[in-house]
Order: sequence, then structure tokens, then C-alpha cells
Amino acid sequence: MNMLDGMDVLVISYTASAISTEWSISPQALGIVFSAALVGMTIGALLIAPQADKIGRKRLILICAMIMGVSIYATSFSQSVNQLMLLRFISGLGIGGMLASVSTLASEYAPNKSKDFWVSFVMSGYPIGAVVAGLIAAEVIPNYGWRAMFQTAGIATLITIPLILFFCSESLEYLVKSNAKNSLEKVNGILSKMKIEPFETLPFVEQKMNSGSVVGLFNGQLKMQTILLWLAFFMAFAPLYFLVSWIPKLTTLAGMPETLGIYSGTVFNLGSFVGIMALGGISLLLGLRRSIFIFFALAAALMMMFGSFSGSVMVLVMFGLIGFAIQGGFVGLYPIAARIYPTEIRTTGVGWAIGAGRLGAVIGPVIAGYLVGAGLSITTNFIIFAIPCIIAGWAAISIKSDNVS
Repeated sequence: MNMLDGMDVLVISYTASAISTEWSISPQALGIVFSAALVGMTIGALLIAPQADKIGRKRLILICAMIMGVSIYATSFSQSVNQLMLLRFISGLGIGGMLASVSTLASEYAPNKSKDFWVSFVMSGYPIGAVVAGLIAAEVIPNYGWRAMFQTAGIATLITIPLILFFCSESLEYLVKSNAKNSLEKVNGILSKMKIEPFETLPFVEQKMNSGSVVGLFNGQLKMQTILLWLAFFMAFAPLYFLVSWIPKLTTLAGMPETLGIYSGTVFNLGSFVGIMALGGISLLLGLRRSIFIFFALAAALMMMFGSFSGSVMVLVMFGLIGFAIQGGFVGLYPIAARIYPTEIRTTGVGWAIGAGRLGAVIGPVIAGYLVGAGLSITTNFIIFAIPCIIAGWAAISIKSDNVS
């Protein structure tokens, strides 16, 4: 599902040029379409994701998959910018709810000792989906048009619905704590698949707060942890989306041929996948918070060095290394969020952290646009966006919790 998230988020980027040519729309109008998806993802993370704490992780993943699949397929029939914008907003709602739900479900099934690795592993599907989408787009769009690309992405998403329905299990923690009708039967059904002795009665687990309570994120010690987590997500999202949105343009500004702009995005995402996997493994040795700090510090150092490689093929290597460091550190924030919150507000906590970070995702590319437009050098841009990486690393290592190493 995270691979499909990566595909469904970036399908508009790959089709933007073809849409712009066919409809003769301005870059400003296209920018609004991009923003519509981001706004949808933000609202999805803030308002839809918390419903997983009330109705269950599996049910919300199914709902989000249906929202994504139907809206993305329907986008192929758009006849105006307004229709395109509305459908991108709706698909963003599903993507925002999906991201928080899958990381939460992964955390609740993973063994405690290796939880950080497995949550990172699940989240690594996102950049892989972005790479796969790019490869598919390169074949589909020139031969069949941009509408076929949306149909391909929509069908790929809809195909997963029966897979989720029949093969994805609800969270055991959620079922035990919700104590809803048939919970014991459902729990024992899952335990039998895991070859674990069934329960005669559900174990009693105290409800610490109301399910899906946003206020609960600020109870007691959680208050400072939540503030630091939101700060880390915000500061990580800003440079990440600066890079994702501007990589093709930054490649040409760094003195490379325009044709390499396409490859730079692929190299960045491949570096991201390796970085996410490395973060999961390194966190088993050094602890999660320390590992995240190291990755963000490395990202800042690489960004400050970037200007030294302008005009050479090393620019692509640097994009890969920066993707390795910044995405590794960024994805490490998901298992932190999953660890610090109790079951009844876990998806709410992850969703609101993502929502807070999305503001940085909106602001980052906008600030970059002004900086590039003002004539600041590529070196200066990278140095400016290295600062949020350092702050994100500091915020992550400052989170104090018995549940986070």
C-alpha cells in the first residue's frame, strides 16, 4: 500500500507536462493542482487517520484504498483544471489516511525489539512506488497518453482491495482494547493463524483515554513528546519536499543537461530506499533517536557540500546520498510516533504528526521558488535548507520516552 501511495502521489508529477501541453494551462494553475493533493493529504492525516482508532486499522485501510483507487481512475476523465484539482484533493484524503494507518498496523504486529526496522521497511515502499511509477510513466504516457497513466494507477490500487480484505488482519491490540462484538472470535482467528493458543476470554486492558482523542496527545508527558515530534516532522518535510519538487530544476541549475533531470529523481528515490532500510538496521545497534539524529546531520552536511560538485556527474551521486540520509532520518520518525502513543490514540498521533509536517511540505517548495526566483545560488539554497535538517535531528533526539531507544 505504501508503494501505491508513492505511485499515486507522484502520478501527477509524471503527467503534468502532457496535461499542460494538451490543455495549454499555466504553471500557476498546475501548481494549484499540486497543492490540492497536499491539502487533501493533510486533511486525510488530521481527520481521516484518527478514525482508525475508532473503527479499526484494517477497515480504514480498505476505505482509503477505495477512495484512492476510484478518485485516481476517475481523474483520467477530467475535462478541466477544476475537475483535476477536486479529484487530486479527494485522492489526497485517501493517501493521508493510508500513510498513518499502515505504519501503525505494522508497528502493532512487529516484535518490539525489531519494531523500528519493520516499520521503516513498510515505509520504504513509498520511494520504490515513486520509481516504479516513473518507469511505467515513461512507457505509458508517450504511447497511450496521460489519461492511461491515471487509469493504470487507479486499477493497480483497486486490485489491492480484495487482497486487503482477505489477507490483511486487524490489529490484535486494537481488537483487545476495543472489546467490540465478536472481538474474541476475531482475536482467536488471528492467533490460530499465528499458531498461538487461543484466549478463553479477552484479557483486560485498561483504556487510558478515549479512542481517537486529539486532546489525549497532550496529556501529561505526551505533551512535550508531541510538540517535539511535530517540530521534527515539520522541519523534515520542508527540505524533503524542497528536494522532491525541485530536483529536475536543481539539476539544470547545477550545470547538468536537462535530460539528466529525470534520472536525478530516480537516483534520489533509490538512495531513499537504501537509506530507509539502513536506518532500520542501524537503529537496532545505536537506538532509534540517535540514528535519526546521525542521518539528519549527514543530510545537512551533504547539502552544505552540494555546491562543490556543480557541473559534474557527481551531482547525481550527491542526490542519491542526500536521498539516503534525509529519507532515512525522515522515515525514522514514523516508528517514534508509533512507539510513544498508546493503542487507543496511536493512529491519531501518527496522523496528526504527519499533518503538522505537511505544513512544512507546503512551505518548503514555496520558499524555494522565491529563493530561486531571487537569483540565489544553488549552493545558498542547499545551505538554507540544511538548517531544518539539523533542527529535525535535534527535535528527534530530544524526545524522551521509555518506549523509544
